[in-house]
Amino acid sequence: MSIPDPFGTLRQLPAPEAAPPLQYYSLAALEDKGYAGISRLPVTIRIMLESVLRNVDGEKVLESHVHDLAAWQALAPRENEVPFVVGRILLQDFTGIPLLTDLATLRSRARELNRDPAAIEPLVPVHLVVDHSVQTEFSGTPDALRRNMEVEMRRNHERYQLMKWGMQAFKTFNVIPPGIGICHQINLEHLACGVIEKNGVIYPDTLVGTDSHTTMINGIGVLGWGVGGIEAEAAMLGQPVYQLIPDVVGVELQGELMPGVTATDAVLHIVQILRSAKVVGKLVEYFGEGATTLSAPDRATIANMAPEYGATTGYFSVDEKTLQYYRDTGRTEQQVDLIERYFKAQGLFGARRPGDCDYSQVIVIDLSCIRPSLAGPKRPQDRVDMPDLGHHFDHAFSLDPAQNGYGKPDALLNRRYPVDNGKPGLDDLGHGDILVAAITSCTNTSNPELLITAGLLARNAFARGLKPKPWVKTLFTPGSRSAAIYLEQAGLMSSFEQLGFGVAAYGCGACVGNIGPLDAAIETTVLSNDMVCSAVLSGNRNFEARVHPNLRANFLASPPLVVALALAGTVRTNLQADPLGQDELGNPVYLADIWPSRDEIASYAAVATNPQTYKQVYENMTKDHDLWNAIPSGAGAVYEWPSSTYIAKPDFFGDNASTIAGARALAILGDSITTDHISPAGSIQKDSPAGKWLKARDVPIQDFNTYGARRGHHEVMTRGTFANVRLKNFMVPANSDGTHREGNWTVHQPSGETMTIFDAAERYQQEGTPSLIFAGDEYGSGSSRDWAAKGTRLLGVRAVIARTYERIHRSNLVGMGVLPLQFLSGDSVQSLALDGSERYAIDGIHGDIQPGSRATLTITRKDGTQQLVDLMIRLDTAIEAEYFRHGGILPFMFEQLTAGSQP
Repeated sequence: MSIPDPFGTLRQLPAPEAAPPLQYYSLAALEDKGYAGISRLPVTIRIMLESVLRNVDGEKVLESHVHDLAAWQALAPRENEVPFVVGRILLQDFTGIPLLTDLATLRSRARELNRDPAAIEPLVPVHLVVDHSVQTEFSGTPDALRRNMEVEMRRNHERYQLMKWGMQAFKTFNVIPPGIGICHQINLEHLACGVIEKNGVIYPDTLVGTDSHTTMINGIGVLGWGVGGIEAEAAMLGQPVYQLIPDVVGVELQGELMPGVTATDAVLHIVQILRSAKVVGKLVEYFGEGATTLSAPDRATIANMAPEYGATTGYFSVDEKTLQYYRDTGRTEQQVDLIERYFKAQGLFGARRPGDCDYSQVIVIDLSCIRPSLAGPKRPQDRVDMPDLGHHFDHAFSLDPAQNGYGKPDALLNRRYPVDNGKPGLDDLGHGDILVAAITSCTNTSNPELLITAGLLARNAFARGLKPKPWVKTLFTPGSRSAAIYLEQAGLMSSFEQLGFGVAAYGCGACVGNIGPLDAAIETTVLSNDMVCSAVLSGNRNFEARVHPNLRANFLASPPLVVALALAGTVRTNLQADPLGQDELGNPVYLADIWPSRDEIASYAAVATNPQTYKQVYENMTKDHDLWNAIPSGAGAVYEWPSSTYIAKPDFFGDNASTIAGARALAILGDSITTDHISPAGSIQKDSPAGKWLKARDVPIQDFNTYGARRGHHEVMTRGTFANVRLKNFMVPANSDGTHREGNWTVHQPSGETMTIFDAAERYQQEGTPSLIFAGDEYGSGSSRDWAAKGTRLLGVRAVIARTYERIHRSNLVGMGVLPLQFLSGDSVQSLALDGSERYAIDGIHGDIQPGSRATLTITRKDGTQQLVDLMIRLDTAIEAEYFRHGGILPFMFEQLTAGSQP
């Protein structure tokens, strides 16, 4: 077949005599064509440039996009967007299920319209890893892993049936079953291929994922980052990921880590520095001699926490250590050779040296200055040196909440409260006591050296007679089965088990709040005394109540420090000077007494570099997986939609009218409304609209599960949209004490009745009344969540009118056919004195609507007077206007994929 080459840059890849011939789009050839300076571009920009160069089609990717990226300047203003076509998509199950549901819906619609359902197929490979659904209700017992998986399979049976149907229905949609590991570690160990070959052309492995920590893959030279579900859906169906041409921050690493300092210590240090440097939304690229001293797993640990320092990426270049990691984890020598030849041919092999590239900003970090540390108690950037932990907590205890403290009287700090438990040694609890110690997946369990260190420390502690305090719930949830295999081979798994850290799950544990319940007597004591108790975890998120709703002080730490703190039982300690406990003779045992040497760690870690370990895990992931294999699989190209409270067929189809008339305000909101305010999240309360819907279908309250687990059912999710308990809708009358009533409330018009937002939206739709959302600045800020836009659409909201928008949420609204409109000049809800009693009409949104055009809002007040207000239509690109004209991205892609097809 003919390969497009509009810039004349296709070249033959240098190869050994026996290797098959391959072509690649040469960046050096593009530079020779007159695009001077390409060889000085940051590596991340060059990888994006190669994608644009290779995908020029005159429609979605233009020759002007090549020029814009090739002419990237370090300090230039960022005004133009660039389309980035990625090689594959990574999904975790909470965000992946809605995408699979949408694919199934498109196939059902194709059959209804007598088109070929098989025309609906992801255009790039998609991998969905089931990792977020397990809850570690059982721990510290030999059968905890099995019991947790049995509960998971029972609760998620309906979701998993849909996944198994998808596995057989789509050629490019792959599912990795529950109980194997987490998407990030599996991406590192198995899915990443370094380079991709298609139709005789080779190019870099790139991706986007529906988890913010997709950036972990940057540690082995693969460019990728997290996006919202709707962006991933667009990429899955062949659309580019659009983003503003980015700034690139170069981080020069100098020196090397000292003995006793772990990769976790390094990343907490880096998070603190880069968060202060305000790298939010920028690409971060590591370079310098210090980068070459880090192993590939150490680099992945640092790359994982790019969201915590606010960056889009945390990229490390491909080098010899990268290639060795690919070999160690079971990739073929042919693939490793191909990676090396490609990156060398493109001039992208090896860490950049100082002065090699032009960066928007350069930050220097000396690895040799890093010391053991933790982060907390509320944010990952709040690093504290290990010896200062106890003092840090004590200070936060009485500090004002506005300064990230707890506002407690100093007199309560040393008080202990009785526990009616009967467990030996568990008579009382104090502030700062550690109730959860979790070696959890994501940041650290993909790093064998960290787990080996923790295992050796556990071995040494047990040999000295130390055990975790009786109030500590211990958890070990590795990100891959490979971890358990090499720990077993090293003889260290029994050491974990002896301290209560036996494997409880292979999935996302404490970092997303999936730890299950605490001991009931402990929870009673904590709640009745408003205690500030702690969790320590080797994850990346430690926001208040995230690990568990009743744990307020959460600290991030390396796996060995998690073990050490479980032994100490409190964060009110100096791990450097205070003993962890006493041995059988009553002698104090200190952390230094049981910390393994660097040589011992290295000798044991060598067992994790056996390629056969990884082949054993990934060659047949369903072998002996009786719980997964017992779930029935649907057949056929079209899903038959059995009755379910987890999965249902949503309707995202329907043309957009050229005007909106007779509309009502569903909510009038203030500034900084985040997607957390909009999107359903957390547990489902029994008296909420979603809870009532489940109760009406005889679902027991204990099986309500979470909105995350039920993301595939629009009836549940729509009822949870705008249901945040802290939402403030200014249409709602104040409480009797004058305070603002918070929660999912609104006022239906013209009846004047106060009701839930869902109930009002349902009534408006029954009446044929369009509804609108009004808001202030930064509407939709925070994490990009697909259901913040999907739920808005299904509530019947036709348009959102705000002063400013967060970029991704605005784009997601367009993708769901909801029109984002923006006030001009000084107009706002306040200046227009809107209270929700008005009727509204919007003109100027006709069929040939164009980016940047204007619309007119007509406000009709209760007294009949009218006011006209100009609005900006926030369709920012031609493709967004096309999406909106079709009613959203799904209708658009449906027509693109099925036009003219016959079954």
